[in-house]
Amino acid sequence: MLYTLMHRDVKVMDVEMDEFANITALGKIYHAEHLPIGTYNKIGVDRKILNKWWMNRSIPASRQGIRDVLDTLDISSAQELIHKCFGLSLSDQYWISPVDAPLDWKSINFFDNDFSEDIGNVLFGKGKSSDSMSLFSPDNTANGNLKKKWKILNGKRVLVKGSSAPYHQEAYNEVIASMIAERLGIPHVTYGLINEHDEVCCYCENFITPETELVSAAYVMMAFKRRNEVSEYDFYIDCCEKLGIKDAREQMEKMLILDYLTVNEDRHLNNFGLIRNAVTLEWIGMAPIYDCGNSLWFNKIDSQINAEDDSNIKCPLWKKNPSGNLELVTDLSVFDISDLDGIENEIYDLLSQSEYLTQDRVDALCDAICTRMDMLDDIAQGIEPSESEDSGMTML
Repeated sequence: MLYTLMHRDVKVMDVEMDEFANITALGKIYHAEHLPIGTYNKIGVDRKILNKWWMNRSIPASRQGIRDVLDTLDISSAQELIHKCFGLSLSDQYWISPVDAPLDWKSINFFDNDFSEDIGNVLFGKGKSSDSMSLFSPDNTANGNLKKKWKILNGKRVLVKGSSAPYHQEAYNEVIASMIAERLGIPHVTYGLINEHDEVCCYCENFITPETELVSAAYVMMAFKRRNEVSEYDFYIDCCEKLGIKDAREQMEKMLILDYLTVNEDRHLNNFGLIRNAVTLEWIGMAPIYDCGNSLWFNKIDSQINAEDDSNIKCPLWKKNPSGNLELVTDLSVFDISDLDGIENEIYDLLSQSEYLTQDRVDALCDAICTRMDMLDDIAQGIEPSESEDSGMTML
């Protein structure tokens, strides 16, 4: 079927798609400047890259409980759901309009128009397929492995995200990360807890507006060519600076410090990036930090909670683990760790609410967070671990 790739109400280019939402052929280009960054080069649009970018909008096959969801909806793959919402998302302004029956952005976008929670409920294991079910939902284009759904609360678009067995800790970790970031003045997305279908989940307001969009680091880096002698980390910062983001290194270092404190093992090129104005195409700045749930030993048994050794934590970004990434930070004095004084008590109260966490695990996590803060403070002051021990300093 022939569609026009749209950017809000701007026609970008015609594309042909099969029933599984794969882009099989490229057509006329109307406004090349509105093509998704990283999908084109001097030669032209790369269909394979454009198709990968488009397919990344769909619910991944690794999504928690996706097989049951597909059976409930009687469809063979989650990619089919992209067609049901014309690829509309709450993370950017791209979508597709049928060439033979053009649609109007203002009347269908999810920022300004209501949407059903039918798909979201099914993704949470609730609800059944019926003739009255609406498949027109931003949940069709919400990626990630944990079950999640969009809903409208008090007129605001919020993303609700669950956790995984056995500890169901990710939702609490998101809140903890935002608590630490708030204390340290790090730009971040604020998370809270919400009960969804009798399950404690985390939620956050959408930080994207009808005029802005999130562009992942992966596609920012695809827009430029990296020289062999330049590390990927420095290359990403170079890319940001070429796009006019002057404080890229400073903001990246803040993220790496937060990831170190929370022992984040899932920072990757698709869960941080830049914000762009979708109307003027102006690059605004770094996106606030989000998606910190896979941290704080979320899937490790209690005996593996060891703040002083994260060698068993494998991070897919830059270095092997959060401690390795911390070595990329040029200025560890940007924060005053005393700003975190007493936060362990707030974290204790938060984690104690969970029915899945034992008292021993809560105690271990709080002690580990305190130790991690002390370690960061020592590193910032140039104190080696052996010096801390020799001087009688206690590692909690």
